[in-house]
Amino acid sequence: MAGSFKTPAAPFSAMYVFQHSAHLRRYLALYRASGRTLGFVPTMGALHEGHLSLVRRSLAQDDLTVCSIFVNPTQFNDSEDLKKYPRTPEKDIALLSKSGCTALFMPAVAEVYPDEAPPDTEFSFGALEQVMEGAFRPGHFRGVAQVVARLLTLVQPQRLYLGQKDFQQTAIVAEMLRQLQSDVELNIVPTMREPDGLAMSSRNARLSPEFRKAAPAIYKALLEARRLYPHSSAADINAQALQTLTAAGLRPEYFDIVDGHTLLPVQNGRKATSAVACVAAWAGNVRLIDNMVLIG
Repeated sequence: MAGSFKTPAAPFSAMYVFQHSAHLRRYLALYRASGRTLGFVPTMGALHEGHLSLVRRSLAQDDLTVCSIFVNPTQFNDSEDLKKYPRTPEKDIALLSKSGCTALFMPAVAEVYPDEAPPDTEFSFGALEQVMEGAFRPGHFRGVAQVVARLLTLVQPQRLYLGQKDFQQTAIVAEMLRQLQSDVELNIVPTMREPDGLAMSSRNARLSPEFRKAAPAIYKALLEARRLYPHSSAADINAQALQTLTAAGLRPEYFDIVDGHTLLPVQNGRKATSAVACVAAWAGNVRLIDNMVLIG
């Protein structure tokens, strides 16, 4: 695949594909010199309509839209998960080109993390990285912050686009931008769903037919939580959700109702000004996450 795209860039329809950051920066400098705005959509590939919704949002707001495809090794705490992560570069390029994306950055690991790179910025996320995903995937969000910070340095956009499906990740990135005192504007785009409610995810392609049929129980549990909130206690809502997930044959890791800013558990729904139901569950050997804003 890499040999198909020669440096500094190779055109695919109206889109340019870059493998080297120096060539990408040189290309983008021409646009910045004319005062055009730049939107950035970082991805790990295996693209679907959810990713494309981020691209479309950027196209609507920015003069130039750059997407990246980079399966970041530092955010995988399970080496097998990294190996199994779906990779569909040819399909991804075709989808992005058709979408109107201006440029695609597809770097190798050494391009993002060169040996001569300065030490990574140390971030402190406190409870944001200790709850939910952080509890089950130690080190994951340090890896996320590391790669997003690095990519932002390389691309230097005015706006960054992320999907709401990874709600905790958006909170981490927002805090990272605050700690960096960055001027980059973070835009959170609503989750895209399949007709049966399953949140679109690159991991869905790995679901067996049996578990693909069962997986929409996650959305069902979230809808139940929204219906019950705030008239039922968080404990009762969580218990109902876990029962729904288990009855469908899924193996839940957590179902939590948290404050949308701190990610700490909501103790009293009637007094809360922000609440989000967040869930992670195994569908066979595929781990799925989702969330739904309940208030705020």
